[in-house]
Amino acid sequence: MNQIARLLPPANIVLDLEASSKKRVFEQAGLLFENNQGIARSKVYDALFAREKLGSTGLGQGIAIPHGRIKGLKEAVGGFLRLATPVQFDAPDGKPVAMAFVLLVPEAATELHLQILSVLAEMFSGRAFREQLASAQDPAAVHLLFANWQPDEQPDRRSAV
Repeated sequence: MNQIARLLPPANIVLDLEASSKKRVFEQAGLLFENNQGIARSKVYDALFAREKLGSTGLGQGIAIPHGRIKGLKEAVGGFLRLATPVQFDAPDGKPVAMAFVLLVPEAATELHLQILSVLAEMFSGRAFREQLASAQDPAAVHLLFANWQPDEQPDRRSAV
């Protein structure tokens, strides 16, 4: 199992999430982490919004990787949200976001945080991977896609993230 699959518990995979805006996506992410990891939803929401104020975490091609630092968190944890209806995220290509990988890291995380973001960006740069995530039937199938992903897949260079 790769690094991303280890930090993404299957319980943190939500498919067909109803969210009408970026704000609602962050609220739902807060609820997810509060229910599954015991992290206060307000801490999650505030951390994600603080990072978003620095610039959009929308990558393009319908993908976003909102992330934030959480005081007291011991190790990185992720959540994958596939939205029922894409929402605007101020992505560089202007396309709304249909899938978001939410990453929470310890307050002092540095190199590992950047390494995880780099791997996620590489994963999502592959068109086939994005299409498989979009059509996966259940959270277990999504988790398997993350677990089986190999870095030697050729990214779609036309949709560089």
